[in-house]
Order: sequence, then structure tokens, then C-alpha cells
Amino acid sequence: MSTEQFVPTSRADRGPRRRRTAEPVVAAAVFDLGGVLIDWDPRHLYRQLFPGDEAAMEDFLARVTTQEWNAMQDAGRPWSEAVASLTRAHPDHRDLIAAYRERWDEMLGGPIEPVVDILGELHDAGLPLYALSNWSAETFPVARSRYGFLEWFSGIVISGEIRVAKPDPRAFRHLLDAFQLDPATTVFIDDSPANVEAAREIGMIARRFVEPERLRVDLAALGLPVRSAGTSPARHGS
Repeated sequence: MSTEQFVPTSRADRGPRRRRTAEPVVAAAVFDLGGVLIDWDPRHLYRQLFPGDEAAMEDFLARVTTQEWNAMQDAGRPWSEAVASLTRAHPDHRDLIAAYRERWDEMLGGPIEPVVDILGELHDAGLPLYALSNWSAETFPVARSRYGFLEWFSGIVISGEIRVAKPDPRAFRHLLDAFQLDPATTVFIDDSPANVEAAREIGMIARRFVEPERLRVDLAALGLPVRSAGTSPARHGS
């Protein structure tokens, strides 16, 4: 059965334009940040601290400052507690552990520009945009001040601030409740398969981010106003 879909046109012209489509209605889009819009990677820092020794760096990241350890800060654990507990467990790596927090800003790369272009097209078309990100409440202000496109979001939910992280369903419900979003008309974009599956389970339209052109195709298939692959990006308004 087909449905009717509202397709925003521009920020100046929000009049409804309806077309017949078999795809779900999309009234809002929710983006993950790290790995989708922002190039965050501890290797940006630790390649400086392990110069020329990629294997030692990877061993340190896998064995000491693990993803599981970092995820606890995303879920609200204070960085002071995290560094202290890990240093007790690995006293020989005291300085390297401390650098994870003290030089955290050096883990931030640039924006992932092709995805920022997509975000800008949706913003210019008037689609309401939101972000749901696993991120420490202590470090997110650094990113907020660095990336101007974050101002395009009508709302941002940071896991460290609500003390619950994806894929916990409570993180998604917090977003939906806070901004009165209908999961059935909200598309969620994330690079984590577990997060995408969790969003689907609570009724959201979920798409996994793999690479920008695939995302462009996925969003166009939902009837969203993104340019065709291979065409020049437009300048985006603030």
C-alpha cells in the first residue's frame, strides 16, 4: 500500500508538496556524530606518542585504553575516575593513559565533509535535524565549539549528559520524548550495526552509515531532498 509523503522544499518555502510513494513518511532525521559527521579517532593522537610503531600503538589501544573503557565515559563516568582506575591497573602506562584525557582534543580530525554536505542539503530543505551521540559530557563542549554545522541541529542528545548510551533503548526513547518525535516518521543514521538494530526495534526508520554516497542513495530512496550522486554540492545557509 502506498502512503503520502511530505517533502520539504526550502527553508523559505515550507508549503506541503505531496507525492505517492511506497516508502515510509520521513518527518525528521537523527544523525550519529563520531564516525558519521566527525572524524574522531584516538589514533590521531597516539600515532604521535608511538612514532613509527603502529603495532605497539594498536596493542595499547586494544589492551589498555579499550573501547569498553572509553564507553564508560560516554555513559557518564567522570574522566578523573576513569584515568585513576586505569592507571592503578597499568601503572607503567601512566603518561599514555593521562594523555587520553589531557590531549583528547588531538583525537578530533576534521568534519566528514561529504556527509556534512548531505546534512546541509537536508537543513536547507527545512527537514528537522537531531543528533544522538555516544560522547562524554566533559569532552563534547570541545567538539561543539569546533564544528559549526552542529548549529543546524534542532536538538542534540549526548549520552554522557543523560548517563545512558546507545544501543540502550532508553537513549533512543529519551531523544524521542525530549523532542516529541514519532519513531515511525524519524530516520536514524549511525555507523554501528548494534545501534541501527536498536533503533529499528523501537520503530525508527534506521539506516547504517557505510560511506557517503551510499547514504545519499539511502536517503533519496526515502524521498528526502538530497542531490544526486556526482553533482556539485551547494553552499549551505546557517
